[in-house]
Amino acid sequence: MQYIHEAEIAIAAAKQAASLCESVRHSLEFSSVDKPDRSPVTIADFAAQAIICNQLNQIFPKDAIVAEESAALLYNAPTQLAKVTELIQTLIPDATSNQVTAWIDLGQGKVGERFWTLDPIDGTKGFLRGDQYAIAIALIESGEVKLGVMACPAFDEGCLFVAIRGQGARRISLNTGESQPIRVASGSCLAESVETSHGDPERQRSIAELAGMTMTFQMDSQAKYGAIASGHAALYLRLPWAQNPNYRENIWDHAAGAIIVEEAGGCVTDTNGQPLNFSIDAQLIENRGIVASNGTIHTAVLKAITQTNNQVGSEPRAL
Repeated sequence: MQYIHEAEIAIAAAKQAASLCESVRHSLEFSSVDKPDRSPVTIADFAAQAIICNQLNQIFPKDAIVAEESAALLYNAPTQLAKVTELIQTLIPDATSNQVTAWIDLGQGKVGERFWTLDPIDGTKGFLRGDQYAIAIALIESGEVKLGVMACPAFDEGCLFVAIRGQGARRISLNTGESQPIRVASGSCLAESVETSHGDPERQRSIAELAGMTMTFQMDSQAKYGAIASGHAALYLRLPWAQNPNYRENIWDHAAGAIIVEEAGGCVTDTNGQPLNFSIDAQLIENRGIVASNGTIHTAVLKAITQTNNQVGSEPRAL
């Protein structure tokens, strides 16, 4: 069966990264710095990216990696770099700072025919609060996501979500290694982002109500995709943000989660009902917003989006 080897390598890398992240979260070295876009990044983000990129590059040296972080902030922050290097040395004792920055920057590859995309900690603010976060890895080939692996240490008892195109989705316990197939379920629960800047919360709730959702819970990161895939939620919406109409989603924020929902029987599109296009750029430049659902309500959700577009007179259109 295709992509089994890739899945094994991605799962092993995600497990190692999750272990590092949890060790940071339970230590005293628990701080962040702001990137130029004002989003936070921690030593765990850098360490997780270094570990995963190094492992992927060792086994698949011809594959590009398109990841969220770069080592640029560390070049002028020797104390932070030393902490990241010390963290990596718990797994690779002879690792040097130069190697660590080189491994991180393996993630500065370009979108191509076959490449990996990686978010070492999706939901860094959740990670900092002690809530949900995800280590998200996806393999994209010929513009289609073929494999998705998400480590979610704070989801239930701690788990991995894994999906291979055409082979279904499963959840693996980080504690016991037990693997179980997962499927979407009928339900009336909306999973929404904790961060209010991620979309249009008021309108998203109105759309959810029109589609029959009666309950809402907040969750950081791509763990929301895991919630839908495992039947804990039926819908996740990320509508275009009126205050930033030119914003486009990053591919590493959705690739792994999308295939996990799809292989569990759900559906993921943009707000116009179009498939997400991962083949062009590090951003989803042809798509506006995200709709992830259990599939059965997807048409109703898209209809509700059109209704509310007409009500506010500001229908978003793909550029």
